[in-house]
Amino acid sequence: MNLIPFLIVIPLAAAFFIPLVGKRIKISGDIISIAATISLSGISIFLASLIATQKVLMFEVGKWAAPMGISMVVDGFSVFMLVIVNSIAFLVALYSTGYIKKYTDTWKFYTLFMLMVGGMNGVLIAGDLFNMYVALEIAAIAGYALVAFGIDAEGLEASFKYAVMGAVGSSFMLMGIALLYSYTSTLNMADMANVIANKGASKIILFVSALFIMGFGLKAALVPFHAWLPDAHSSAPTPISAMLSGVLIKVLGIYALSRIFFNIFGMTPKISMILIGLAVISMVVAGILAFGQYDIKRLLAYSSISQIGYIALGLGIATPLSIMGALFHLFNHSISKSLLFLNAGAIESSMGTRDLRKMTGVLARSPVIGYTNLIGAMSISGIPPLGGFWSKIIIIFACIQADRPVLAFIAIAVSILTLGYYFKAVTPVLFGSKGTHLDNKSKPITVTMAVPMVILAILSVVSVLLLLPNTGRSFLDGAIAVLVKGAIR
Repeated sequence: MNLIPFLIVIPLAAAFFIPLVGKRIKISGDIISIAATISLSGISIFLASLIATQKVLMFEVGKWAAPMGISMVVDGFSVFMLVIVNSIAFLVALYSTGYIKKYTDTWKFYTLFMLMVGGMNGVLIAGDLFNMYVALEIAAIAGYALVAFGIDAEGLEASFKYAVMGAVGSSFMLMGIALLYSYTSTLNMADMANVIANKGASKIILFVSALFIMGFGLKAALVPFHAWLPDAHSSAPTPISAMLSGVLIKVLGIYALSRIFFNIFGMTPKISMILIGLAVISMVVAGILAFGQYDIKRLLAYSSISQIGYIALGLGIATPLSIMGALFHLFNHSISKSLLFLNAGAIESSMGTRDLRKMTGVLARSPVIGYTNLIGAMSISGIPPLGGFWSKIIIIFACIQADRPVLAFIAIAVSILTLGYYFKAVTPVLFGSKGTHLDNKSKPITVTMAVPMVILAILSVVSVLLLLPNTGRSFLDGAIAVLVKGAIR
């Protein structure tokens, strides 16, 4: 339990020390961020091993008992997310050491990066809604700054749009938290759930639910709250694009929504219907918009919105099988989309372009980039035997099991659509000769950029092990069990 605060202390301490030494020792940001994220990954994995037997771990700040004091809580769901977030943060930090050299004052990048990681960890271990909100804002504000880190016109515009829409979403959240506090007289999530269960859900709970759907739905980039994401994710430095699509929208959006609607309010048929509606719209609209993109990062950004729709669909159906599919797809998407964004950055660094029409023959120039690109695209598209196939098929079977065949058909159709636009994206990478005008510009990527991509590609292949008994199944089951308690009965 005493390790739990270090999930916040380590990244915040790193963010404090990097500016102190970063101006004098150029590589200090690289070293400190890698050391911090690998420590966080180790702590997260160790906590996951404890949760398998102890179910819930709690640290009471200042020894003040909940609900009066501030508590940090780790259960099966939060540790599932902690392992994903901190492991990807480590790989992105490693990748950044090769990518970020083209920028000046890299210590500022790493300071903001560690603040983002610390904020996400704070959201995941918060035992009360207000501290969840504070941590969420730390991560979001760091994200706004990082999107504009290149200080070009496109990045500044995207950052401004992201900040304005993020502020609107945060206002909805804060208003909802205030109203909920006035109704329950507590901010502790476990205590709040007990009060609502005893007093019953009044009209104020319905209004707060609407505020939270708008606020956290914007953070998750569900359609129609998605307008900020394509610009922000395509304009940000590539390591940040990987963090935004890979983990940030899931922590600030999907995790927070799930925690509130499953563990505080309890999933109701009305909320289920709204989530399913938003999920279907997101899957279809974003999938169609992705088809028209030739900037590889914008294509990946729209793909993220569509795939978040699959996760929301599984959560909205709210059966044990659908929740399993949603969480497994969250895991697969985090790995594969982080891989694809890092891959896009490697192509841009190597060939100097993000235009799909100009990057022919990448495989011939760099087999590492070509093959990792293929694996990531195949997993997201749902090609067997990669992880994305199994998570999608579970969601489809869950739709059929819940007697919703239309939803199953839509999920299949969007998967075919996904395969179509990724086929368009992957074809120039795999095929074509080296004899183009880009040959004179192309240069090899660094080892620190290649290694994270290879690791993520391997994880995309072996993620199916989470479904097998006596492997990682207890890791997935622990997260499922936390949400099933509040599912529709």
